[in-house]
Amino acid sequence: MRYSSTPSAEELGNVHFVGIGGAGMSAIARILLARSVTVSGSDARDSEILAQLGSLGATVHAGHNAEWAGSADTVVVSTAIRSDNPEVRAATAAGARVIHRSQALAAAMDGKSVVAVAGTHGKTTTTAMITVMLHHNGLDPSFAVGGDVAGLSVNAAHGSGDWFIAEADESDGSFLNYRPNVAVVTNVEPDHLDHYGSPEAVYAAFDSFVDRLAPGGTLIACADDGGAGALVERLRERARDGRAAAEWAGDDRGGGGGIRVLTYGFSESSTVRIVSSESWDRTSTAVLEFGDGGTVRRQELVLAVPGTHNILNAAAAFAAGLQAGLTADAAAEGLSAFSGAARRFEFKGEAGGVRVFDDYAHHPTEVLAALTAARTVAGPGRVHVLFQPHLFSRTKEFAVGFADALSAADSATVMDIYPAREDPMEGVTSELITGRLAGRCYQPDLQRALDRVVSMASCGDIVLTVGAGDVTQYGPLILNRLEGGTVGNDQGD
Repeated sequence: MRYSSTPSAEELGNVHFVGIGGAGMSAIARILLARSVTVSGSDARDSEILAQLGSLGATVHAGHNAEWAGSADTVVVSTAIRSDNPEVRAATAAGARVIHRSQALAAAMDGKSVVAVAGTHGKTTTTAMITVMLHHNGLDPSFAVGGDVAGLSVNAAHGSGDWFIAEADESDGSFLNYRPNVAVVTNVEPDHLDHYGSPEAVYAAFDSFVDRLAPGGTLIACADDGGAGALVERLRERARDGRAAAEWAGDDRGGGGGIRVLTYGFSESSTVRIVSSESWDRTSTAVLEFGDGGTVRRQELVLAVPGTHNILNAAAAFAAGLQAGLTADAAAEGLSAFSGAARRFEFKGEAGGVRVFDDYAHHPTEVLAALTAARTVAGPGRVHVLFQPHLFSRTKEFAVGFADALSAADSATVMDIYPAREDPMEGVTSELITGRLAGRCYQPDLQRALDRVVSMASCGDIVLTVGAGDVTQYGPLILNRLEGGTVGNDQGD
């Protein structure tokens, strides 16, 4: 689809969203409504999100009809919307501009200092952490996050403060529409190869993202991640070769209009270094060491979320907080108020002494991080995972990695692949994963899959539903079975 150039907020006029019920689209609609922009939108079916947007002043419709885009000056679409959509066709014929949702978000950022959080994993949690940290300190940031933020109960808002905190989605390259003042890169791994085609194209996209930093901006990158570390080195190499911005500082000092580089992690080379950490049950602690002007300081963090990956996310958020003008103590206090984001190791309930959690993980590294956190929370109990692979292309690419990650659980039950936007690929099924795991863990039938998980769980154990598809709906069904004592006999395949 051909998109118009990115307008300013004042140039948007009447805005119509095609697919307004999606998490990303509804987030932008909320912000524009708060900025007094006239908003309308449609979605394939009615939903609670449509009702919420309607109560905020949007004109919303279930289904798609060319007439609903008739008065729009700007039509916003996501990558999933095709050019033959009747509303898109009508808008194009009427001369309205058609822009991608990331361009609409960029317009919504007008007038704010922007923190954009990118990375293959961890960006939703890190974005939410930064948002809660600034909110707790009275800075009232605007924000757009990929999931509802616990304590704020929404995934987006237009705040009165100077800062805009945004999750920068790399899946379709749309994060290149932003021009942040602070760019956080949690990690860089090959993913979304259905869009990029090769790992090299993924790395090049992150290079371009960092090149979008505003003059005088800051890059915060994870020193423990090979991909993020390589990103910093390539950037410095281009600076030495004269191919990066003329004002690039190339080190941690910054200065003038140059870009400052901060790194974080357990690595001794980190600007913000995690010198010690501990995680248990649903809590973590860490001690950070950081320096400014030659003085080395230490700061303790106490977090209400478990796992080493969340300690790393918090270190990134802490560094961003310092860039936003917070003191170390204020940043730490704000992070202590963070209690999670939707679908990120989200507690769903407990029945029969079994705790059930849900996680959005859909890449092997994410799956392993979620299971590692679950192991910490389970203590002496066991960890059982119900996993739904997401996308045929991703399953084909990472089948071995998924099998290795799932082996960290005491039991794994693997469902059919959730296709999302893809058509089936010959020879690509969940058995590419389960064929590398011990036991008969492939179960395409939902009821038998649920029964298998419940039959293996006992008091003190944890059940974790994992994946980016509709597996998130099955936690309550597992709890119902646990409460009723209704379990089936595991028959494997």
